[in-house]
Amino acid sequence: MNQPKIEVVANYHCIIGENPLYNSREQRIYWEDIESGRLFRADHVSGVHECFYQGAVMGGFSFQDDGSLLLFEANRIALLNPENGDRRVVQSDIDSDMVRFNDCIADPRGRVFVGTIGKTRESGGLYRVDLDGSIRCLWKGTQIANGMGFSSDLTRFYWTCSTSARIYVADYDLESGALENRRLFYAAPATEGTPDGMTVDVADDVWSTRWDGSSVLRISPTSVGGQVAERIEFPVAKVSSVTFGGPELDTLYVTTAGGRPGSDSADGTLYRVRVAARGRPEYFSRIQF
Repeated sequence: MNQPKIEVVANYHCIIGENPLYNSREQRIYWEDIESGRLFRADHVSGVHECFYQGAVMGGFSFQDDGSLLLFEANRIALLNPENGDRRVVQSDIDSDMVRFNDCIADPRGRVFVGTIGKTRESGGLYRVDLDGSIRCLWKGTQIANGMGFSSDLTRFYWTCSTSARIYVADYDLESGALENRRLFYAAPATEGTPDGMTVDVADDVWSTRWDGSSVLRISPTSVGGQVAERIEFPVAKVSSVTFGGPELDTLYVTTAGGRPGSDSADGTLYRVRVAARGRPEYFSRIQF
């Protein structure tokens, strides 16, 4: 398969560019730099982009249905008005074992699943934030919990454990938000790099980025253990996360890491690439605090 054309969207020299999230209402892509606490957005059509907020270190964010952003920071959660920068902490001191939150994803009911980076190899895990703002630990046992996604029929939930370089799948109950029967979906060999962020397309193929692997992989779920069906190479080593965007949801937006303020390297660039696959719109969170 031919390598598709990769376009540069913006290079803010992100230390850890992450959490690309397409806002279908605005037709804009949002993303962040974890370490510097910066949030960015770019118009899909014009390409005009900006850094519209800088604050605390944040591992991830979701779009709230009311237009605010739900920020998952270092052991606290905050609400941000993206237009005026007003920020309000709504939960804190959630888990003394975490360094910070990491990737997150809203589900169709408006709950949010969010991972953590633990202080030890076993103290990170996965949490669920329910609609009333209550927070439940679903499991621990890793240091770096990472990318997540849902199958198109909303019966399966994918979760990435970067510590073990494995992607797991669990049975997902839409009504309760429960996850059960977690099992191995894909084990990445060391030559691939470390699995990081991910998304799932309408055909249920998993698109998984590779930290220190310079790539996004499309993994087909049709065989036991998954099968790499496509590999898209990028000109930087640390490819951190991916999402679908554009009116037809046929454009991959891909974040990268390794940049530094004042540097002139490509590391930390947000890229995009048109692909044959199509994604599904991301869900909006509806957490009430």
